[in-house]
Amino acid sequence: MIFIDDRQDKMSVDSDFEKIIEEVILTALKEELVDKACEISVIFVDNDSIREINKETRNIDRETDVLSFPMLDYPKGKVYKDVYLNYNFDASFFNEGDLVLGDVVLSLEKAKEQSEDFNHSFTRECCYLVVHSILHLLGYDHMAEDEKKIMREREESILGKLNITREV
Repeated sequence: MIFIDDRQDKMSVDSDFEKIIEEVILTALKEELVDKACEISVIFVDNDSIREINKETRNIDRETDVLSFPMLDYPKGKVYKDVYLNYNFDASFFNEGDLVLGDVVLSLEKAKEQSEDFNHSFTRECCYLVVHSILHLLGYDHMAEDEKKIMREREESILGKLNITREV
């Protein structure tokens, strides 16, 4: 189950845009071998809101593009498909039968700014940020250079499956 909650008024969000975001999430999950029904919340916010969340949760007092709040713990260097593919989850990992992966908080205002900076579409930037965040929910990280390389390859591979290129 994918929950989308639009809590901002800077960018217009219609059902077509929400469908694209849902398709991106489902493709990312499929490509990462997630074979269980999942729950993910996606919250659209503006720069002021994400700055406040960033300050409260990470003690970083600045806006950012996307924040990920995974609900599953992963051993260092492991991702969902390495750890949980054959894992027997107990009831605490589920909500009404769905495996709770976590929350994505996306600043649509920041995504718009970045799409202009990178000279590609707003939709492409949002899709990239959503894939990036879903990979975080699945245990990927980019703090070390080798992790960053793996994560970037997965992001581009997933977006490629959807034919979402930098020119879109």
